[in-house]
Order: sequence, then structure tokens, then C-alpha cells
Amino acid sequence: MPRNINARLGQLKTRRQGMDRLGRLSQDAQREIITKSLQAESWQKRASYQPNTQYALGAMQEVGPEYTRISRETAERVGKQLASSIRLVEFELQGSVPLNVHIRGVSDVDLLTLDTSFLIYDSTGIAGRGGSYSPTPKTSLSVLSDLRKNVETVLPASFPAAKVDSSGGKAVNISGGSLARPVDVVPSHWYDTATYQQSRQLHDRAVYILNKKTSETISNYPFLHIKCISDRCDEALGGLRKTIRLCKNVKADAIEEGTPISLPSFDIAATMYHADMMALKIGYLYELRILAETQRHLDFLYHNEAHAKTLRVPDGSRKIFDTQEKYEGLRKLSIEIDDLLREVAKEQKPSILLEGGTALQSGRDAISSLTIG
Repeated sequence: MPRNINARLGQLKTRRQGMDRLGRLSQDAQREIITKSLQAESWQKRASYQPNTQYALGAMQEVGPEYTRISRETAERVGKQLASSIRLVEFELQGSVPLNVHIRGVSDVDLLTLDTSFLIYDSTGIAGRGGSYSPTPKTSLSVLSDLRKNVETVLPASFPAAKVDSSGGKAVNISGGSLARPVDVVPSHWYDTATYQQSRQLHDRAVYILNKKTSETISNYPFLHIKCISDRCDEALGGLRKTIRLCKNVKADAIEEGTPISLPSFDIAATMYHADMMALKIGYLYELRILAETQRHLDFLYHNEAHAKTLRVPDGSRKIFDTQEKYEGLRKLSIEIDDLLREVAKEQKPSILLEGGTALQSGRDAISSLTIG
């Protein structure tokens, strides 16, 4: 389907303000969201007569801190109810919300629900070699299966007016009723890596989660992912998070218009982790430079498939493009960003049409040193 920038601006506003998910909220939360939606955000006052530029800038921005605070508080509330009925559990957040790359005002929060009575450890680590762990006849599959059953029982009893969806393989979703935000409860337990046994730092500690649909357990490194992205984003003065949000918003709007993009959010973040941090850093002063670098990086990967398929996720656990479907998703996203770059360049420098049309390099040059009020 053809791209409609005015429709995309509307969808961006609706998504950021949570109006697209009112049906998943409590009545009080719905009223609050509707009231807030009447107020314009700062990005809506920039580049007023340049819709493509306004969209690009808006798509980079973080969701308002009040929305994020409520998401965190709702997850904490769900955790407290679980802890009151299930013994020996503790909680951590994972995913886009704690990393601050979520693009929705009403964003599902991933709540790791960790059974502390059981863990797996690397026997080669300092604590493993020193006999610091006690053996147990329990297995990861049995522990997580039992925890999943408990979660599926406790949630509807604790929140009788809410909707509990247990159909997901890795998480139980709860929304509505008295809850201000949807929450994905992810049954899990700790995995003490050899690195964690030495450092005792949370980012070095991994978890195991259950895929109920396949009856298998999966190791995951959510805190290392968060630290790697956060550290590199600090290096880029916030530019890495901006390019991730930009890509995620463009993907969401492309899907709305009928273009499926099979590249998960986690892998979008991992892809942009390998972009040029110096170029993203310059985006602190010239914000459209972030769009230029996003386009350049994705275009390079589009035309260099072999190289793209060598890139690994930030925690090093696997390659990013471990399926052809993901790589095709990258190509579609690259095409979408190409188009956005062309349109923004036309708005910022109409004379570009007299300089060889809308060549991508010319487009990048046209926007890379601009300050937008």
C-alpha cells in the first residue's frame, strides 16, 4: 500500500498517547489517557509544515515519563499480588520498558517472575567449582511448569475483573479490570553464569524461561542486553535509543498500511547496536543525522547480506539474522527508511531535485547538518 504521511502522523500520536489500546485499560486509566490526548507533545510543534520531518523527529522521541512510570507501577502491583500467594518468588522487569525504547503510551510490561527455590549454575564458575551450590532433584522444566500453573491460577483470583490470557507460550498476559496497563507475566528462574559468579553484577546473571507450547526451557540474558544497549547509547548521547524507536515506529506504521515486517523489536535494537555511534552522537546537535545514519546502516546491510548475517545480538548469544525471514524483514524496513529519508530531504532542501533527483547519498547530505526548531 502507498505510504500516507498524514495517516502515519495520526497513528504516531495515537500510539504514543495510548489511545490505540483503551480497551485494555481500567476505566480510570482510560479517562486519564483521553484527557492527556488533548494536549500536544513538544514534537508536534516542530516542523509544522513539513509532515515527513515532523514524523521522523516524533518517531525518535521517548514516550512521556508519566506513561512509563505507570507501566512500572502496574507491573509492581501485579508482582505484589503474585508474591502474596506464591512462595519464594521475586521479580525483575525486562524488555523495551526498562530499556526505554518502547513506542507506546500503553505498552505491555514484561514482568519476570522468578522462582528463587531453584536455579541453574555454570559448574565451571568460581562458585560452582567451590561447592557453593546445593544439588537438587528438581528440573528446570518441572519448576517452571509448576510456576506457570500457579501464575495462571493466582492472576484471575487476584484480579477477577481483569482479562487473563494464558494462550501465550512464554508469558501470561493480564489487562483491564483495575489495571492501568497490560502486564506480561513471564515464569522464570535464575541462571548463574560463570561471569556472574565472579562479578555478582545483575547484568551478568541470566534466566531460564518456559515455552509452554513446546515444553522446553530457554536461556535468556535480558539484563546484559539492557546494559549493552544502555552503555552504547550513553556513548552516542542518546542517539542509539532514538534510532531504535524510529525503526520500531516505522515498522508499526508499515504494518498498519499492509507491509508486514518480520523483524522483532529485540532484533531491531540489536541491528542498530552495530550502527556508527559517532554519527548517532552528532545527532545530539543535528537530530536528523540520526535518520541519515539509520538509513545508511540499514541500506549497507541490505546490500551486504553476508556481512549482515555475521552480526550478533549485543549479549553475544546468537546471530541477529538467524532466519531468512528476519533478513527479509530488514530489507523491507530498509526500504521504508529509504522512502522517509527521501521525503524529509525534499522538505528540507527542495533544490535537491535539481541535483540528481533523490539519490540517497544526496538525501543524507541534505539533512545531516540541520537544526530543526
